[in-house]
Amino acid sequence: MAQISLTFPDGSQREFPRGVTAAEVASSISKSLAKKAISASVDGAHWDLAWPLESDASIAIHTMADDAPALELIRHDFAHVMARAVQEIWPDTKVTIGPVTEKGWFYDFDRAEPFTPEDLGRIEAKMKEIINAREPVRTEIWDRERARQHYIDAGEPFKVELLDRIPEGAPIRMYWHGDWQDLCRGPHLQTTGQLPADAFKLMGVSGAYWFGDVSRPMLQRVTGVAFRNREDLKAHLTFLEEAAKRDHRKLGREMDLFHMQEEAPGQIFWHPNGWTIYTTLQDYMRRQQRRDGYVEVNTPQVVNRKLWEASGHWENYRENMFIVEVDEDGARDKVINALKPMNCPCHVQIFNVGLKSYRDLPLRMAEFGSCARYEPSGALHGIMRVRGFTQDDAHIFCTLDQIEAESTKFIEFLAKIYADLGFERWRVKLSTRPEKRVGSDEIWDRMEAALANACTAAGYEYELFPGEGAFYAPKLEFVLTDAIGRDWQCGTLQLDPNLPERLDASYVGEDGAKHTPFMLHRACLGSFERFIGILIENHAGRLPLWLAPRQVVVASITSEADGYVAEVVAALQKAGLRAEADTRNEKINYKVREHSVGKVPVILAVGHREVEERTVSLRRLGEKDTRVVALETVLADLAAEATPPDLR
Repeated sequence: MAQISLTFPDGSQREFPRGVTAAEVASSISKSLAKKAISASVDGAHWDLAWPLESDASIAIHTMADDAPALELIRHDFAHVMARAVQEIWPDTKVTIGPVTEKGWFYDFDRAEPFTPEDLGRIEAKMKEIINAREPVRTEIWDRERARQHYIDAGEPFKVELLDRIPEGAPIRMYWHGDWQDLCRGPHLQTTGQLPADAFKLMGVSGAYWFGDVSRPMLQRVTGVAFRNREDLKAHLTFLEEAAKRDHRKLGREMDLFHMQEEAPGQIFWHPNGWTIYTTLQDYMRRQQRRDGYVEVNTPQVVNRKLWEASGHWENYRENMFIVEVDEDGARDKVINALKPMNCPCHVQIFNVGLKSYRDLPLRMAEFGSCARYEPSGALHGIMRVRGFTQDDAHIFCTLDQIEAESTKFIEFLAKIYADLGFERWRVKLSTRPEKRVGSDEIWDRMEAALANACTAAGYEYELFPGEGAFYAPKLEFVLTDAIGRDWQCGTLQLDPNLPERLDASYVGEDGAKHTPFMLHRACLGSFERFIGILIENHAGRLPLWLAPRQVVVASITSEADGYVAEVVAALQKAGLRAEADTRNEKINYKVREHSVGKVPVILAVGHREVEERTVSLRRLGEKDTRVVALETVLADLAAEATPPDLR
């Protein structure tokens, strides 16, 4: 029998018969490993223990101690077990697909009756029965026609369609546990009993179109989460509870910040409190940009398709653009315009007005640009994912030699912004040249080196993402980590030699000849809307005083204090604070609870004693204790705290 050579992680090599399985390899090493083995890595690919090895390869045997492969298998097997449980309870249900997600899985079902919360409990119970049966998982490779006929006979049309999507020559793998079978690429565990029965939970049901196509049937998607042990599951559920408390949509209602309605999908109705946050943040960004040498511009909302064709967006981005057709006076045909989905082509138009010299570079051009992009309704999410938004957008026109210095300057600028806004933890991703690209290797070398050197010069490490850059240039992405450990990609720095060339931008160099500038697309926040949502969730609504829309409420304890309340409010407002009075005929505890729900940072209670002593009883949001403070002290302390960080 022909032999193959397998190389192990320690560098050792052994000969095995061709067709040996990874399970047999594990058994040859030790009985204990064979018992604990769950899968293998073969030349870097995740490999089922039952699959035969036909050629020389490197191999590593995995156990439940190996985090990534263990979680992939656990979640993948749970998807199969859930689908089996559903069909055992409701045999007429049709199955489709059940991929692994970041924390678990989902499976889409075709069923006439909607699933209920009680149904999820029944499914979980049935899943535990299947796990406890400890049935072996087995696999076979079938030819395409046999598999097709099997699913036709079983009345599973979605599986027939999935089968047709498998490329010719790819193996058709069929997996079983018990009598239940599914079409699957694998790999899977050896038995259902290897699944941790106390480390999963079904999370809910939603609608999902087959392959995201709105013209296809609406399916029912059941989602679940799974981990290696009960403790990890408990930690995740606790995290979800905390995230739910911080949900910006919930806090937006409690703080009266904004609302959204069906007449304007994906667009925000900002209330006075929410707009105060927006404008305060915008004013802060405007001051910072001016200090850093940016000029501010403003460009049209509606732009003719000719510009979008010239920039390449009409060809590559049209499906995400809102098209506006108008009957222009005297025109035979309708004039086709589009709401701008981004600001960059318009900024090039401003650059192109007048003759530019190398002495004018770098030119830093900023705009709080209102943009509109079509997002599918299912992708919309509060103010985090919308159709109408404003970018803190800027473009830096510079030479190739200036890229490193400008990139360093921007990273330092961005770091200050993030620190002021309460984000100390963030990381940098450097995406480099893709396989398909334009431009010479020499230019790519210089661009990538410039971004890497800029990170180092600014004092930050970067994570390399080879091949993830745009086809025309590399980029930096800045990922924030919030208070509960979630990552948010916000800032970007994208180099671009392409758009200025497409739109005929040029400057006169030292040699007297015309040259095409480089364009650096940059943003710190990304969009005001999404970033405000992130801010709200990061701070759990308890925004720093300078950003809080309602900074101070002065509440009367008795009606005799109403006059003093008015005096205190006037003094606070004169000191620059957003202060308001609450002299309603309600108990002070009621007032405190109400304003605490609204996330007012400071509540000043005023009664008979405070009037006589010209003091206030100060209570901070989230604190139970109050302290009596002289009015003059409160005015000075709160005025200092409410000053934006860049003005202190």
